[in-house]
Amino acid sequence: MNSESIRKLRRKFVLISMLSIAAVVLFISGFINAANLISTRRQIREVLTYICDNNGDLTQGTEGPPENETEDIDLSLFSVFGHGLISANLYPEFRYATRYFTVLFDEDDEVASVKTGHISAVAKEQAEELARKVRGRFLSFGNYSVYYYMVRENEDGTAIVAFLDCTAQVAVNLRVLYASLIICFGGMLLVFWPVWHFSNWAIQPELRAVSRQKQFITNASHELKTPLAVIRANTEVLEMIEGENEWTASTMRQVDRMSGLIGNLVQIARAEERADKSRMTSLPLSRCVAETVDTFEPVATSDSKKLVREIADDVTIIADEGAMRQLVSLLIDNAIKYCDEGGTVTVRLDRKGKFARLTVSNDFKAGAGVDYSRFFERFYRQDKSHNTEKGGYGIGLSIAESIVRQYDGTIGVSWSNGVISFTCQIP
Repeated sequence: MNSESIRKLRRKFVLISMLSIAAVVLFISGFINAANLISTRRQIREVLTYICDNNGDLTQGTEGPPENETEDIDLSLFSVFGHGLISANLYPEFRYATRYFTVLFDEDDEVASVKTGHISAVAKEQAEELARKVRGRFLSFGNYSVYYYMVRENEDGTAIVAFLDCTAQVAVNLRVLYASLIICFGGMLLVFWPVWHFSNWAIQPELRAVSRQKQFITNASHELKTPLAVIRANTEVLEMIEGENEWTASTMRQVDRMSGLIGNLVQIARAEERADKSRMTSLPLSRCVAETVDTFEPVATSDSKKLVREIADDVTIIADEGAMRQLVSLLIDNAIKYCDEGGTVTVRLDRKGKFARLTVSNDFKAGAGVDYSRFFERFYRQDKSHNTEKGGYGIGLSIAESIVRQYDGTIGVSWSNGVISFTCQIP
């Protein structure tokens, strides 16, 4: 994992943390608001029920308790709704503080009486119109604008519709909702800073470890070059004195292999760095790919394989030409090595939306059941014996992936009908 991958992991961690906190806070806020709404509706229903029970007239039982019993009123009967007591023994100010109106219907469904004495904002005609509207609704209890209503159909064919003005209660519920949302979002902003700060502090050891690893690879590569150069020179001297034999040839092959491996390790360390923007220019990718394919024509021919190109014209991106040539070379070299005997390697380049799409495919009949998710791991070979007769070190595709990732692109592998394809999309 390189430093950029660690930073991406940090951003994902912060995002998941904030979403988790947001979910918990919103759940608590939603629970509080739901409980408040349910409680308010229950209290409103009780008041409307009492109004309907008294046929829309609250004069009954509103005289209140005797003066000498005022202090003995059970305060638990007080409703958060307002000044009313939801009880047969009402608080003396209940009928004066409760703003409501009722409409009574007779057996013929005609308006028998309209009582608007406890509200001034609604005329009798308006009250009758509202009553007919809510009687046509499926629910016998609900709200119409700021009014809550209850419809009661009596057994004798008469009906009563009671409306309660709940402007104050609606306003209180909205204030609770807005306050809870402000607290939620304000709390999220307050939590975000420490989460972001401490997540950055937490990844610093990993970033230092990655930096030390890169430094080690670079230093080790330079240190190994000297003994390899000495071994090569001594072997060449032995060949000059005694002539070439199987032992010196084997030594030279291993020296060449070690030199190539060291070079690739350095390339991996460099590939995991961010792309050097100072070297990025408007690159005619079509020409770059075509020229790279030309260099591999003799390699494919000598290996009895056919190299086909399908390159669209005028595909241009902003990138470093050296990095793009290396990417194309790695994919074509891999395709030629692992292509079936006498098979075909196809190089396609086109544009898909804002992305330049490069696809390198080759015949690979033995590809069924292969774990393609591991192809971009370093030193991974599909052949479990790590047979090196095809050459290479098992890190070419890893380098290709690192190059694509530098440009915020994607690379993937797929297999279908005996053909394996590596597809890169670069913005």
